[in-house]
Parts: sequence; C-alpha cells; structure tokens
Amino acid sequence: MRADDVAVTGLGLVTAAGTGAGEFWRTLCAGRPTARPDPALVALPHTFSCRADHFDPERELGGRLSRRLDRFTQLGLSAAQQAVLDAKLDPGSWVPERVGVVLGVGSNSLERYAPEFHRLAAGRPTKISPYALPRSVPNMAAGEVAIHLGCRGPNFVTSSACASGATAIGVARDLVRSGTCDVVLTGGTESGLAPMAVAGFGQLGVLSRGGTEGAIGTDGADHGDPSCEPSCRPPCEPSCRPFDATRDGFVLGEGAAVLVLESGAHARARCAPVRALLRGYGASADAHHATAPHPEGRGAEQAVRSALADAGCAPGDIHHVNAHGTATVVGDAVETAVLRRVFGEPPPVTAAKSVTGHVLGASGAIEAAATVLSLQEQTVPPTANLVHPDPALDLDVVAGRPRPVPMDAALTSSFGFGGQNAVLVFTAG
Repeated sequence: MRADDVAVTGLGLVTAAGTGAGEFWRTLCAGRPTARPDPALVALPHTFSCRADHFDPERELGGRLSRRLDRFTQLGLSAAQQAVLDAKLDPGSWVPERVGVVLGVGSNSLERYAPEFHRLAAGRPTKISPYALPRSVPNMAAGEVAIHLGCRGPNFVTSSACASGATAIGVARDLVRSGTCDVVLTGGTESGLAPMAVAGFGQLGVLSRGGTEGAIGTDGADHGDPSCEPSCRPPCEPSCRPFDATRDGFVLGEGAAVLVLESGAHARARCAPVRALLRGYGASADAHHATAPHPEGRGAEQAVRSALADAGCAPGDIHHVNAHGTATVVGDAVETAVLRRVFGEPPPVTAAKSVTGHVLGASGAIEAAATVLSLQEQTVPPTANLVHPDPALDLDVVAGRPRPVPMDAALTSSFGFGGQNAVLVFTAG
C-alpha cells in the first residue's frame, strides 16, 4: 500500500439483511431475500418492505437519541459507530480537524412529519415539536455523527437520489486524496418507508406487485399459465428479481452503510486493518429525464468508463460487477447494454437489492460494502429470486449459491432519478 492510496479500513452496516459486516455478508451469501409484509403499509396497494426490524434505536443509541433523532439519522449514526470500531480507530486519539463525515441521503424519512402535519391541520401550531425541523433535515445524519464522534473536518451530505451513497464515497475519496483529511467516515443512510413515500413510488409503477396471474415475462412467455413449469413462475409475493424474465420492480428497504476511508500513510502509520483500496470514482448526468434512464445508457456508460480511467484499470482488469439491478424492466435492460458495451463479455455480476431491497440513497453505500466484502472473500454472492434469467439480458449473473471468483478489482454502479450516475472501483488491499 502506497502513502497516497485511499484505504477502506472499517465497515458498519444496519440493513434488513443484518447488522454488522459479518451478518450482512452471511445473508447475502445465503441469497435470502428480506422482503416481508409490513403492518405500517397495510392500507396501501404495496404492502411489502425490507425493514430493518431488528434495529432498536433505544437499545443501540439510548432513549434520548431514539426520541430526538429521525430514523435515517439513527441508522447512519449506528453504522458509523460500528465502522469506527471495525477500523480499530479511537476517536479520543485522532486529530479531529483531520476527520471528515460525508454521507449520502436521498431524502428524510417523512414518517415523523405526519403527526406534525395533523397538529397543524387541527389548528394547533404551538403543539408542533421543536425537534420537527432539526431532526428532519438530511444533513443532520452527518452532523450527528460528527457531534457524537468528534469529527471537526468537512461535514456534509450528498443528495443524488439513488446514487447518493456512492456519490458520497467518491467525494470522500477526493477529500482524502487531496490531503484535506486523513480519515473520512462515508456512506449512506435512508429510511424511505413512510406510507406517503411508498405510495408515491407505487404511483410511479416501479414497485413489485408479485403474483403469477397474467405474469407475462419480458421473453413473451405467460409465466402465470398453470402449464408453465413452477420454476419459471414469479413468486406469489412481491420481490425484487433483477435480470429475471418476470421482474416487475423493486421492494423498498431501509438501512445504512458507512465505510472508513483513510489515507495510505495514516493507515500504515497505525498498522490499520485494510479491507480494500478505493481506486476509482466516476460520475455523470444523463441530462435526459426526471425518472427514466437514458434509453442507451450513455450517461451510465460515461460514469463506468470514467471510474475505470480514474482507477487506471482496463475493462479486462475488473473481475466482478455489483450491479445497480433494480429489477425494473427498462432499468435492467439499459444496465445490461452498458455492461456489454464497456466489457464485451462482462465479469460475474450480482445484484444485492434482490436481498436488501432498494434502500434508495443508501443503496450505493450498502453495495459498496458488499463489493469490498466480495474482494476480501474472493466470492460473488448470488442474486436472490433469479429463477428464470431473461434471455435478452446476456450477462453472467450469479444465482443459487455463492461463486468463488479470484479477483483483484471489482466495480459497483449506482444510478438515480434525475439521471444521476456514480460508479466506484475497488481493488484488493
């Protein structure tokens, strides 16, 4: 490791797939989806979510913070505390002015707005909580991490829709590479499961409904026909099925992932554990449509090629791709076309949203953590729910069981509303 390298020395995760890198990785490798019926959504057309039910903010953070902070901030703070422990960093001994925090947040959780709106509508403005505004602004996630861990360096959030987490990691890398910071806590956090948010995504037509009735796959086959082989039918329950012929959208999730980025010189001086190196970052805009990707994926392709160039990698140097993989009909097709153009024969692909759900602004960070773990374990976890691969999407998508893959470099991509694209390249540490 060179002094000017940017090392990943710690990981922290809170997701529906588990808390901590170990539990999260085991769930990914088991290919175990986390979508479940959500009692909070029972009145909506879409009633499934990937909620991190095991996360108890009162137990993890204490009663005061569980009441004062919004859930997206609680998730981010918990993941940051884990990451610092994993990196074997002592906040009491670091130089606080040299430690930054950059987190990606798509939006606030909206859940705590509802009772405040009701009080206002009832003509009771003086009953609105004084915490209503400060706990809901997106930058509070980074602010609270800095407050509780004593980080006095650059502190802000990035908001580029579903690319927010990956964007944050790329920007944090630049802070370390430029010499502005020795350490940056970076990643993403999101809790977008408020009924209003879920209903809004449902109206956009991007959420999975599941069921076999009338399930016409992208290959033109009627997978709801009783004569169809059971293995060809989509699940009866909503599920995220990236690259499957019966894919019909994603299931929303919540969670957070935080990576500790450290300069090579700083990590080496303290003999830090190095999980991986962050070599490349590429970003671009489609400049095409508010919610739809460019039909040829030109912006996404630009971001992939920029990340490869920044990393000093040729396409053939990449041995694994952690795809954006939202399981929308158009999105998966566009992403496939991009990977085919860039790589020719793309390396083994996985799509973590099949397990975690789509965690919006945190997805890029969660998938970055998964990519780091793949490099460490030299293994590609399977894409869950992939029972009938779409023949039109000619990719080597790993399914069924984890696949050992010798790898030196891996790439993860994130694309968001507004045409936001962010791509990261990691190499073995």
